[in-house]
Amino acid sequence: MALAPAPPRRRPALVTFWRSTIGKKVVMAVTGLMFVAFLFVHMAGNLKVFLGPRHFDDYAAWLRTIGEPVLQNAWYLSIQRVVLLIALVLHVVAAVQLSKRDRQARPVKYAHGQRRKASFATHTMRWGGATLALYLVWHILDLTVGVANQDFRDGQPYHNIVADFQVWWVNLIYIVALLMLGLHINHGFWSAAQTLGITSKTRDRALKTVGSVLAVVITGGFLIVPIAVMAGWVA
Repeated sequence: MALAPAPPRRRPALVTFWRSTIGKKVVMAVTGLMFVAFLFVHMAGNLKVFLGPRHFDDYAAWLRTIGEPVLQNAWYLSIQRVVLLIALVLHVVAAVQLSKRDRQARPVKYAHGQRRKASFATHTMRWGGATLALYLVWHILDLTVGVANQDFRDGQPYHNIVADFQVWWVNLIYIVALLMLGLHINHGFWSAAQTLGITSKTRDRALKTVGSVLAVVITGGFLIVPIAVMAGWVA
C-alpha cells in the first residue's frame, strides 16, 4: 500500500511575512521611521556645537556612558550601531526587492506624461537612497573612524567637526547628501504612514505637512553646522 505524500511544510510566519510585498513595505516603513527618530535626536545633539568645545565634547563623552552601570563604557553606542545597521540592511534589501517586483509586474513602460509625480518621487527615493548609502560610508570613515579626516583627533569631536567643515569639497558632499535626505524624508514619511494604515482622507494633508516639516527641520538642523563653520560662527 503506497504511503500518502507528506503534507508540505509550512513556512515560519516571519518568513512568509518577509516574502510578501506588504511585509517588505511594512519593514521599510518601520525602519524608515526609526531612522527619522534617530536623525532628529542626532541633529539636536549636533546643535550643541554652538555651545562651544567643552559642552560639545562633554555631550559626546556622555553618550558613551548611557546605560551605566548596567552597560559598560560605549556599549550603548555599539548596540545602537548594530541595531541601525540591521535596520539599514533590511530597509535597503526590501527597497531593492520591491523595485524589482515593480519592474517585473509592469515590463511595459508608461506612456509619455503618465505618473509624472509618482515617477519623480520614485526616482528621488531610489537615487536618493543610493546617495545616502554612499554618504553613510563616507561619514563613518570621516567623523567616526577618522580615516578620511586628515586632522582627526580621537576624543575631540568638536575639533574634528570644525576641521572637517573648513574644507569646501567636504561641505559639498555633506550638503548634497542632506538635500537628498530631505527629499527622502519628505516622501518617505507619508509613504510609511500610508503603509501602516495611518493615513485617511482627513489625515492625509496633515501627515504630508508633518513629513515636510520634519524634512525641513532635520535637513536645516544638520546644514546649519557646516554653514556656521564656513561663516566663522563656529571655530
